[in-house]
Amino acid sequence: VAADEGILHASGSGVPPVTKDYCIIYNSNWVSLPKTLDNATFMTLENLTSTVLCSSAEVPSGLMKDKAVVVMRGNCTFLEKARIAQSLGAKMLLIASKPRLSAISDNKTDFEDVTLPIALIRYNDIIDMQLVLGNEVNVTLYSPPLPEFDYSMVVIFLIAVFTVALGGYWSGVAELENLKAVASPGERETRWKKEENVTFTPVTVILFVVICCVMLVLLYFFYKWLVYVIISVFCLASAMSLYNCLAALIGEIPFGQCRITCSNKTIEVRLIFLALFCIAAAVVWAVFRNEDRWAWILQDILGVAFCLNFIKTLKMPNFKSCVILLGLLLLYDVFFVFITPFITKNGASIMVEVAAGPFGNSEKLPVVIRVPRLEHSASTLCDLPFSLLGFGDIIVPGLLVAYCRRFDVQTRSSSVYYISCTIAYAVGMVLTFIVLALMKMGQPALLYLVPCTLITSSLIAWRRKEMKKFWKGSSYQVGWRP
Repeated sequence: VAADEGILHASGSGVPPVTKDYCIIYNSNWVSLPKTLDNATFMTLENLTSTVLCSSAEVPSGLMKDKAVVVMRGNCTFLEKARIAQSLGAKMLLIASKPRLSAISDNKTDFEDVTLPIALIRYNDIIDMQLVLGNEVNVTLYSPPLPEFDYSMVVIFLIAVFTVALGGYWSGVAELENLKAVASPGERETRWKKEENVTFTPVTVILFVVICCVMLVLLYFFYKWLVYVIISVFCLASAMSLYNCLAALIGEIPFGQCRITCSNKTIEVRLIFLALFCIAAAVVWAVFRNEDRWAWILQDILGVAFCLNFIKTLKMPNFKSCVILLGLLLLYDVFFVFITPFITKNGASIMVEVAAGPFGNSEKLPVVIRVPRLEHSASTLCDLPFSLLGFGDIIVPGLLVAYCRRFDVQTRSSSVYYISCTIAYAVGMVLTFIVLALMKMGQPALLYLVPCTLITSSLIAWRRKEMKKFWKGSSYQVGWRP
C-alpha cells in the first residue's frame, strides 16, 4: 500500500480569479504528480457527488468529456470508478470521502488500462470549494516536496526555552523570599499564608504518572466526551495561571493601589479588573478555539501562563524525585508513542491518536503550544497545519530547571545549576528538531530532553562535589542566612 499527500489547486471564474488549495491523497505507484504549478494544465471540475459512479449509466453521455470529475466514495473500488470515468472521456477522477482520508490501494495489475489521475479528497472540501469559488471551478493536481525544516520550529523553540527559563527563575525568586521569611520571624507567618506551593514526594510522583497513564487511555476510548472536560479544565486553570503571572508583575508597579473593603477583607481594585480580564481571555478562547487564523495566539498565551504557574507552584524536594519523575515520564512517552502501535487494532500510536483527535474528531486537546507552519506543503493542508509542542515537554524538564534554580539560591552557587540545565534543555530541543527533520515523523521530545537535562545536572553536581546534597535536597536548607 502506498499513500502520498498532494494538493488540489482550485481556481474560480472571477476576475481576478480566487484560488484555494485543498488536500488530496493519491497513490504514487499509479500516477506521478508534478512538484510545482509551473506549466500546470487546468481542467474544468464537474461535480457529480450525487453519484458513486459504479456504472456508466449513472451519468449522461458526454458530461465528463475532457473534465476533472468528482464522485462519492463507496459501492465499488477506486479503480472500477476510474475505468468508467476514463471510458466516458474524463481526464481526472476525484473521489469525495466523508470518512477520514486513508491510503488509496487496490490491485492495479487488473487495471493496467487505467491511466487518468485518481485522488481522494474530503467531501467537506468540495462543499467549501463551491461556497468559496462558485460553481465554475478549474482544478489541477501537484505534490510539492516536503520541506526539510519549517521555521515555525524556531518560534516553538523560543517559546519553550523562554517558558522553562522564566519558570525556573520565578521559582528561585519565590524560594529566596521563603528563605528570607524563615530567617525573619516577623515575616514568616505572612509568607506562609501567601505560599501556594505543592511539594512532590517520590510516592506522589509515582501516583502522578499512574494518573497520566490512566487518563491517556481513557481519552483514547472516550475522547468525544472527555475532550470537553479537558477544555473546561484548561479554561479554568489557564485563567487562574494567567492571573497569577500578571498579578506578580502588577505587584511590582507602585501605582493604582486603591483598595475596597468587603466582608472585612480588602482587595486592590486593579486585581479585580485583572481577574475579569483573565476570565474573559479564557472564555474568548473557548468560544473561538477552532478559528485557526488567530485562536492559536490566545491558546499559546494561556498555555505559557499555565506552564509558568505549574513550574513555579509545583516544587520538587530533591534531585531524587526529579530523576524518578523524569525517568517514569520518559518511559510513559516512549511506550505510548512507539510501543502502543503494536497493541492497537489500527496500528496507530495512542499518544499520536489522542493528540490528533481519535477517529477524525474535529475537537483537539488544548494541551499544546501551536504555531502555524510557515513552509507550504501538502502535509500542512492534510493533517499538520501547525507545529506542536506538548505542555509536558515544557513542564516536566521545567520542574528540574526550577529545582536547580532553588538549589542555586539555597547554596548560593551563582546560578551555575540553573544556567547549565536551561542550556541543556535548549540543546535537547535542538536535538529533537534534528531527529524530527531526519525521520519525518513526530517524536517524543522527552526522549531527548530528559537525558540532556538529567545528565547535565548530574555532571555539574559531581564536578562541584555536591552530589550528595543535590540528591537529598534537604540538609543544605538548614542554617540559611540572608
